[in-house]
Amino acid sequence: MSRGKDGAEQAQGGGTETYLGLGSNLGSGLGQPKANLLAGLEALERGGSWRRLALSSCYLTAPVGKTDQPPFVNAVAHGIYRGSAGALLAELLAVEAALGRRRLERWGPRTLDMDLLLFGRELIDEPGLQAPHPRLHLRAFVLVPLMEIAPSLVVPGLGKTAGELLALLTPAERESQKVERTPWA
Repeated sequence: MSRGKDGAEQAQGGGTETYLGLGSNLGSGLGQPKANLLAGLEALERGGSWRRLALSSCYLTAPVGKTDQPPFVNAVAHGIYRGSAGALLAELLAVEAALGRRRLERWGPRTLDMDLLLFGRELIDEPGLQAPHPRLHLRAFVLVPLMEIAPSLVVPGLGKTAGELLALLTPAERESQKVERTPWA
């Protein structure tokens, strides 16, 4: 890895290492949210600027924020992106919309949620764009899959790995955010 002009971590062949949070809880049965996650990643890859390096296991998780809705299926993807963080966020939002995401209520049910968790080692705080994701350290459904695919990754700005951040959640937070591995198929 090297650093580009913008200070972001650059991978061999160009591009910035990224980690994306994926979630869905709408569809007909447990299989549909999983299919939504994979369809979102495939659509992003077809755009040509993002290339997948790794995908965590799939996790069935309790909803956070608005709890009177179906459980979520979550995962974390690691990839390389050629472009800016803002351009990646725009692509993620476009993929969500193309796959039926409607933003009707905060933390409400969704066909697909694609969050930019990390953009290289950059600390970004702009209107509508923050990296690391501002609630990454509070969400077991992000920390558990991130810990699976990048156990030694230190989260920029927080100075801790996903496992260390998970250990900082209170027992009540961990209990309310049950995270259970479930097969992709």
